[in-house]
Amino acid sequence: MALSLKARKRWSLVVLVIGLPLYIVVAVSIVALIPRPPILVELLIFVVLGFAWILPFKKLFTGVAAARPEDDETAE
Repeated sequence: MALSLKARKRWSLVVLVIGLPLYIVVAVSIVALIPRPPILVELLIFVVLGFAWILPFKKLFTGVAAARPEDDETAE
């Protein structure tokens, strides 16, 4: 079932405002459990975790910033 543009915008906002801070807390907590690696390895871990959160939500965020189809018709 495909979500409408309005629904995707709302869910995108929920993911960014609630989901992302929760993900950050969980990711930092998990990294804190392991002994501190060398700085470059730690940087790599955080970069990978920084991109990993978006993968499940790629379809949700796709096209959210695009103009509405009815806006294009009124511009002419």
